[in-house]
Amino acid sequence: MAKIETHKDLRVYQLSFEAGMDVFRLSKLFRKEEKYSIIDQIRRSSRSVSGNLAEAWRKRKYPKSFVSKLVDCEG
Repeated sequence: MAKIETHKDLRVYQLSFEAGMDVFRLSKLFRKEEKYSIIDQIRRSSRSVSGNLAEAWRKRKYPKSFVSKLVDCEG
């Protein structure tokens, strides 16, 4: 098993990042009328999981902050 040195080495981060990119590609197929309403919200929420995982990794020395960020990811 490889040593985990950054958040990018976490399999859960890799999967969330791939899912976010899939959501972005799929959202390009939406109608233009949806551009300013639902597309933006979908894209931001799909990116928030990997962003919160990265932030949780940085806060891992502080158990309460770490858990808080993981709960944000779950939400």
